[in-house]
Amino acid sequence: MNADLDYLAELFEPVGNVRIRRMFGGLGFFRDGLMFGIWQDEVIYLKVDDVTRAAFEAEGCGPFVYGSKNGRDTSLSYYRMPERLLDDTDELRHWALAAIDVAVRANAAKSLKKRK
Repeated sequence: MNADLDYLAELFEPVGNVRIRRMFGGLGFFRDGLMFGIWQDEVIYLKVDDVTRAAFEAEGCGPFVYGSKNGRDTSLSYYRMPERLLDDTDELRHWALAAIDVAVRANAAKSLKKRK
């Protein structure tokens, strides 16, 4: 997994200040304390919301899904990153920054709910 960590750190270097942490048998991508991506089973998933989901769907990319304890599949608000981005640093940076914006919006919405 160390080789994967090195590769992923290099891949996300243009995004700036990305921290990668081990979690749940995979990795999480964080910036400013907010998780914006997941690496699981050698696939990168980026955080989406109603603003960004359509771009992923237009690329034919689906959600991160895992089997939960109750036997049902559960999907999260993370979609598979288009593989073409692995060869295009500028475009990958654009998509990653959009995922970070999603994480910021989600965190702001969560904070608003706590204040009410």
